[in-house]
Amino acid sequence: MSNTITNVTPQLLAAGLLALRENAILPRLVDKSYSSMAAQRGNVINIPISDSIAARTVTPSVTMNSNVDTSPGTVAVTLDYWYEAPFNMSDTDQLSTHESYIPMNVSEAVKALVNTIDDTIWGKHTALYRTGGTAGTTPFATVIDAATSAMLGLDVELAPESSRVAVLDPHARTNFLKLSNILEFQKSGDTGPIIKGQIGEKLGIDWFMDQRLGRFTAGSSWVTGWAVAGTGTIGASTLTIVNATVTVLAQIKVGDIFALGGYEYAITTAKTTASVTDGTAIVFYPPLKTVIASDDAITVGTYGTQYTVNLMFHPKCFAFASRPLASSKVPGVSNVISQAIDPVSGVALRVELSRQYKQDTYSYDALWGTGVVRKEFGAKILG
Repeated sequence: MSNTITNVTPQLLAAGLLALRENAILPRLVDKSYSSMAAQRGNVINIPISDSIAARTVTPSVTMNSNVDTSPGTVAVTLDYWYEAPFNMSDTDQLSTHESYIPMNVSEAVKALVNTIDDTIWGKHTALYRTGGTAGTTPFATVIDAATSAMLGLDVELAPESSRVAVLDPHARTNFLKLSNILEFQKSGDTGPIIKGQIGEKLGIDWFMDQRLGRFTAGSSWVTGWAVAGTGTIGASTLTIVNATVTVLAQIKVGDIFALGGYEYAITTAKTTASVTDGTAIVFYPPLKTVIASDDAITVGTYGTQYTVNLMFHPKCFAFASRPLASSKVPGVSNVISQAIDPVSGVALRVELSRQYKQDTYSYDALWGTGVVRKEFGAKILG
């Protein structure tokens, strides 16, 4: 590879990082405080979770109090996503195209990677069980209740009040901006919404918009008529269910939400066979928070069959780790590789230039993993 190409790779990498910062939403909002050492696909990062510690009275004595054992847990985040976004330019392309062609392609390539990263983080919403809003209805059309309900869920679960964020799809964001107590600066003292179209910090939460937020389709068997067969004790994570109106059902999906005894729960194990019937056992999170009696009704209709998933969470809810790929470059091969970690989004971006037959290949790639560390610290705002 010529010296000219070698010298231009830092500029290509810098252009990629700039595009990344413009497009990355979720990666820069979640927890990414992990090592940036080089890694390979499949490596696992174990994230520690502290155990609760109880306070006790102090009684002076000549004998030391007994030690208290703790059992901190871990959540494994696997670097299992490795994607690239390449484009080629032949020698004639290099001569005939406008000078803006390569920067435009760089922006599109990095945007494709960032969109994929965004999607993988958003996809972890299936672990969340707290909700606000109504499935199938865009929130904030007239009132702000969907936000305060999600906030209540975080409050009850003891999520830290500082650094909370919310991410809305364009429709929910538009409705939020139109609320009179948000739009009218004389009520809020903030001119951001009416001048810049930005929500900013409201209700102690920083609000963002992300066009990548998608829709979740609930399992086809999650309909009305369900009840508990037998009883359930506090701390149980499995229940047997019966249905008074449907005998043969099709599917229960991870992420399906139901309400029971005044609390919300999320399904953690899918039932994908075509014979989900009376007597099926469901597995869910969190463990039961109250005693359940036989035939207690399970509420599922509130969560609909399909809804947009907007998010409200503390950064410690989700973990995102992106690391530079360990290079296995063969001596004598002339490919030029440059990589850097964006300090804003935490994404480790790499650009590789290679010479093929009468053309150059530009390839941007990234290695990352994501997971849910504290399910209690997040909530879905249904839309």
